[in-house]
Amino acid sequence: MATTAVEHAHADVHAHGSKTGLWSWITTVDHKRIGILYGATAFAFFLMGGIEALLLRIQLGRPDNTFLSPEVYNQLFTMHGTTMIFLAIMPLSAMFFNYMIPLLIGARDVAFPRLNAFSYWVFLLGGLFLNSGFLFGAAPNQGWFGYANLTSNQYSPGLNVDFWMIGLQILGIASLAAGVNFFVTVLNLRAPGMKLMRMPMFVWMSFITQVLILLAFPVITVALILLMFDRFFGSHFYVPSAGGDPLLWQHLFWIFGHPEVYILILPSFGIVSEILPVFSRKPLFGYAAMVFSGAFIAFLGFGVWSHHMFSTGMGPIADTVFSLSTMLIAVPTGVKIFNWIGTIWGGSVQLRTPMYFALGFIAMFIIGGLSGVMHASPPADLQQTDSYFVVAHFHYVLFGGSIFALTGGAYYWWPKMFGRMLNEGLGKLHFWLMLIGFNLTFFPMHFVGLLGMPRRVYTYPAGLGFEIFNQVETAGALLLGVAFLVFIWNVIRTSRGPANAPADPWNGATLEWAIPSPPQEFNFAEVPTVHSRDPLWETKRERGGQLPEPARVSGAGIHMPNPSYWPAVAAIGVTAVFVSLMMLPKFGPAGVVVAVAILFLGVFKWAFEPA
Repeated sequence: MATTAVEHAHADVHAHGSKTGLWSWITTVDHKRIGILYGATAFAFFLMGGIEALLLRIQLGRPDNTFLSPEVYNQLFTMHGTTMIFLAIMPLSAMFFNYMIPLLIGARDVAFPRLNAFSYWVFLLGGLFLNSGFLFGAAPNQGWFGYANLTSNQYSPGLNVDFWMIGLQILGIASLAAGVNFFVTVLNLRAPGMKLMRMPMFVWMSFITQVLILLAFPVITVALILLMFDRFFGSHFYVPSAGGDPLLWQHLFWIFGHPEVYILILPSFGIVSEILPVFSRKPLFGYAAMVFSGAFIAFLGFGVWSHHMFSTGMGPIADTVFSLSTMLIAVPTGVKIFNWIGTIWGGSVQLRTPMYFALGFIAMFIIGGLSGVMHASPPADLQQTDSYFVVAHFHYVLFGGSIFALTGGAYYWWPKMFGRMLNEGLGKLHFWLMLIGFNLTFFPMHFVGLLGMPRRVYTYPAGLGFEIFNQVETAGALLLGVAFLVFIWNVIRTSRGPANAPADPWNGATLEWAIPSPPQEFNFAEVPTVHSRDPLWETKRERGGQLPEPARVSGAGIHMPNPSYWPAVAAIGVTAVFVSLMMLPKFGPAGVVVAVAILFLGVFKWAFEPA
């Protein structure tokens, strides 16, 4: 029975039809397909950001290098940071939000399927627009942080900043749309019996992330709108000579930017909290403490932003307040680390590929967290803030943290998403190459930063003691590239083989492992009823062990939303509105009128088409 179900995983044709072809992907509102679209697109942007990083590392591999010009270096530096934050890590998390949250909470769909599709298409168009500056020789070049007054017309008169400013506003709309969708999905669509304190930890961390998105992204939107008015309409919000204040940008950017750090890392906390219990064969240690520590991190995340600004001279009172809040936020983070260790302790540990990445995440994130607490001290921060020590810190948090966990999540949920098991040998090779390459790349940055190498410089003179560290870092970056080539080969090799994944390959504890791999369009033929935090483990205990392989059913009588291309049209309209504002000097108001008409048509048709 199990073999038959797996063999027919991709041949099943149920009541709603198994649609194939490009048009089916353009019109899909299936949360699982949208999750795959997010993942594929984000991984492509991740590879692009990785190539940009390799070029930067080649430039810094030896002193007085001329491999890149200063202008090209600035463009690659800006786009690397922007790409990794907004186009890679966030949407890779969104892949798991889309695909896994409904399965984990026992739902057949998300709350707003068309809004979900709209968010993806806006993200795609925003990412393409942001990178289109390369085609015009005008890629963003002011740094991924966009500090005023580097972004003013006086210092950046071309289109470079405009591409960045408009692109981020478009991406912000995608994030807010997704945030509304998953906030409502988690609150309203949980299976019967799934109380809030029975939700899987990934759902909890994702839910807190949506709250952060809904509260933080309006702040960066305001900052970008003020910048747009300065650049397009002659206002002076950030121009000091006209009464504006460049520090206003820093406050607005970091009020968004520090919660953004937790938007990037909290989903990874959730992924690791799903992997560790399954491969330790015991429930998550301290579930309630994990939930409340995650909520406390989110709350404190809005009170630490000015530790990015100790060097601006805020004064002793502000420095003290933000120093204390930065120290305090380490406490709930430490709670999570101890709970992860407590989950592993005494368990029957199974060292499979997802577990390797989860353990690697814990080790690397501890290093990043320890160097982060150092910056809670304003005197220490003054010495480190513009050095490569800080570059090491945030890469240990965002790569050693987020990317390690997201990669572990990919290996963990790949069988459920695609019905195929990734190769264990290649997976472990990927892990070791990635771990070694990562530490070779970023650990020496602590030392070269303490020696005085500044951030954001395209070269350095010989004789300062920087050479050997930069050479090791460049070699490590190349090894990281090889690690991801191994992952790509693993995916290609696996996709050529048969669908060999059973419904529950890891002996999982949560609901997604109770249905076929990959799931049918409607997820659950019968919506499950939940009685505990580990519902599948409870069911297995009641039935004396492993569950039988779930059979595929027709799904007759289960209504699912109809496909629609209007969300994509609305997304084109949103992008066109922002681009027309950028093109006002050339095309005048006619372009804005056409763009608004496209947007109105898409939203109108979307609102009134049959569900």
